[in-house]
Amino acid sequence: MAEITAALVKELRERTGVGMMDCKKALVETSGADYESSAAWLEAARDWLRAKGLSKAAKKPDRIAAEGLVGVASNGSKAALVEVNSETDFVGRNEEFQRVVRDIAAVALENEGDAARTLHATLDATGTVGEVLVNLVARIGENINLRRAAALSVSEGVVATYIHNSVADGLGRIGVLVALESTADKSRLNDLGRKIAMHIAAAKPLAATTAELDPRVVEKERAVLVEQARESGKAAGVIEKMVEGRLRKFYQETVLVEQAFVMDPDVTVGKFIDDHSRSLGSPVKLIGFAKFEVGEGIEKPPNDFGGDVAALTGS
Repeated sequence: MAEITAALVKELRERTGVGMMDCKKALVETSGADYESSAAWLEAARDWLRAKGLSKAAKKPDRIAAEGLVGVASNGSKAALVEVNSETDFVGRNEEFQRVVRDIAAVALENEGDAARTLHATLDATGTVGEVLVNLVARIGENINLRRAAALSVSEGVVATYIHNSVADGLGRIGVLVALESTADKSRLNDLGRKIAMHIAAAKPLAATTAELDPRVVEKERAVLVEQARESGKAAGVIEKMVEGRLRKFYQETVLVEQAFVMDPDVTVGKFIDDHSRSLGSPVKLIGFAKFEVGEGIEKPPNDFGGDVAALTGS
């Protein structure tokens, strides 16, 4: 039997995109022949993987995956979100896919929401998160990837979680984390955080506070408002006041603490938090939030019905 080295397994993995465990198995299964070179052995191992349907995974990364699920994991003072994408929403109903997303969220929680570390972290006995996803691609037949991860934590208080359009426990189309720092009763604090998270899912703020807004977003909006105001033909001083007034409205629409609270539009989210600080008998500080929505920001190609039929029929 030829020697199976780590370098040989690594090279096969790089050629096929298949997980390390499956690459090693392919080399074991094809090790009986007397190969002229390691390249011939690798070719035989690659053919074995193709026969098992595993090397198909390497052909799928270029296909756009804009569906899938958001998963959440929490331990009270810390929580994490992940978005795992697939090509169709049917995969989101697959129990194996759901289990993997839930497990990846738990790994992301351990790795403080760092997507790169999460991808290379061990998930189960079959390998790392990345390797498990490659094997899942082979079994399900769609491009599947970990798109992003995030985590929030507090030294004292809670990180509340909320899943909108839930398909299973901790899984859905939209996931939100809200970090609240306070010495108040954690159960009541978590209820407050969940209500704020529900607001975030509906109102989709860009930042928690005005100071946290991306300066590029503000400058782009200001440029548009200046151009609009100039068309009025008014004096420069008046234009400046018009722009500042419209910017305030922009903040009210995009900044969390400035938005009208969806459950009580007569108050802002900021005032809603302040009011609860008094009723809870302890100051409540909004540390931050995170929101993932499946497929947001991914440009989807126009539907190609003929291509879809060809893909399904294998023609």
